Amino acid sequence: MANDFKRFAKPNVGTSTGASGDAVYSVPAGAGSTALESIIIGISICNKNAAERTVGIFLDNEDGSNDAYIVNGLKVPANTTVEIMQGNKIVVQNDGSNADVIRAEASAGSSIDVVLSVLEDV
Repeated sequence: MANDFKRFAKPNVGTSTGASGDAVYSVPAGAGSTALESIIIGISICNKNAAERTVGIFLDNEDGSNDAYIVNGLKVPANTTVEIMQGNKIVVQNDGSNADVIRAEASAGSSIDVVLSVLEDV
């Protein structure tokens, strides 16, 4: 299997929270619905608004439990982009039938864009 670097974007993140937040990335299944892992290597959050906004990035775990916030209540200054990974990596997976999903939420709609950099098929 070849590793693939990919980018996924979610413009204008909404205000729904947690497992109801906007899906930014869902780990695909491997060939023939086999398990597949991906590594998140970057998460950039851009506030396009003239006012500070609060953001959350949520890991909706494929097993239906063990969901967790990667970041919650992060204050992003007006007209600013922040990178929350800063050299860290997060492994996400698809077990062949259920996928981890990275979700985003914002304190106000249409102000926040989120971009993920991912290494798939690892």
